Amino acid sequence: MLTDTALRKLKPNGATYKVADRDGMYVTVSKTGTITFRYDYRLNGRRETLTLGRYGPGGISLARERLLDARKAVADGHSPAQEKQREKRRLFRARNFAEFTEVWMDASGMADSTKSMRKHIIDRDILPVFKNRLLAEITPDDLRALCMKVKKRGAPATAIHVRDIVKQVYAHAIMHGEKVDNPADEVMPSSIATFAPKDRALSPSEIRLMVHEMDTIPTSPTIRLGLRMILLTLVRKAELLKATWDEVDFATGVWSIPKERMKRRFPHDVYLSRQALDILVALKTCVGGSKYLFPARYDGNQCRSMGTLNRVTLKISERAREKGLPLEPFTVHDLRRTGSTLLNEVGFNRDWIEKALAHEDGRSSRAVYNKVEYAKQRRHMLQEWANMIDAWAEGGSYIPSLMPEIMSVPALKAWV
Repeated sequence: MLTDTALRKLKPNGATYKVADRDGMYVTVSKTGTITFRYDYRLNGRRETLTLGRYGPGGISLARERLLDARKAVADGHSPAQEKQREKRRLFRARNFAEFTEVWMDASGMADSTKSMRKHIIDRDILPVFKNRLLAEITPDDLRALCMKVKKRGAPATAIHVRDIVKQVYAHAIMHGEKVDNPADEVMPSSIATFAPKDRALSPSEIRLMVHEMDTIPTSPTIRLGLRMILLTLVRKAELLKATWDEVDFATGVWSIPKERMKRRFPHDVYLSRQALDILVALKTCVGGSKYLFPARYDGNQCRSMGTLNRVTLKISERAREKGLPLEPFTVHDLRRTGSTLLNEVGFNRDWIEKALAHEDGRSSRAVYNKVEYAKQRRHMLQEWANMIDAWAEGGSYIPSLMPEIMSVPALKAWV
């Protein structure tokens, strides 16, 4: 019986040769030293050979697992070699765009969150137009028109995703033998949309306008609370919308986000202000038995879609423009930048702010050595931040306490 040690000792000798294992499995060693597992068996009076794979990181254990599956298939009267060939041919049976898209999705190896987002775009924007078309029937003009249609409804980033998905579907099909041109090669992302530099931060007066206009637009109360929570806690959109109630400790006033849900893959504690806790109590009353703080509208077992809050900020900007109010367009992420900008300007310690924003990239020497969590300071800072927002929303001003015993600036001023 072969072992990993024995396999590592096998060397090429100028011609391909076999070394037997057990249960019909053996390895072939090629002239270049490639070691391949194969399985010989008889089925319905004929001899067949199944290639189980090359020797690699999985070791011989992976080959033995595949051997067990193959032996079971033979025992059941099925040919594992023929089934493998049928699997290879399935790609080429796909003829319309929808079928090729399904094949690409299955083979993509995307993270679950990415796959979910792309499937949403495929189902909503791409398949209604391209579903039954042959690959050869979709032209660059067709793709460009679809992207422009999506952009026109106010979703330029989604339009870029549409183009990228189509490009990858075609690239996968071409890689597997389809003789077609990729229409996305002639549709450059810059021809669909360009994006302004990411430096937008709202002023205190704009925060007042945002809060007031948010109450006038047609959306659910929980979504209004969600946008206010982003501003109060400075978390990322996905961190809020995917939050579950077991992460929130009302007794300690801490929301603990596990590392699996954080962009930088570090766990993150959010110290909740009185205002944030009031919002959570209201949400708990509204959402009933769902595990999510923000369950989907018609399915409590799912969270709200990632585009929900973006649509609200767009409506707020449009309503302000209609009224001639001085509130420039902004995104959900701009609220995080707003908190960072104004807290820095008022004089709070930069390290506290970076920890509150979960900026843990570890690339600078400062990040490597500064592992302090600043729990007390962050709790105080976010409470003062919430008080500042309340004052601005009422058209007033607020002088924050910077914890004078450790503050880094000589004087305070009212922020209006």
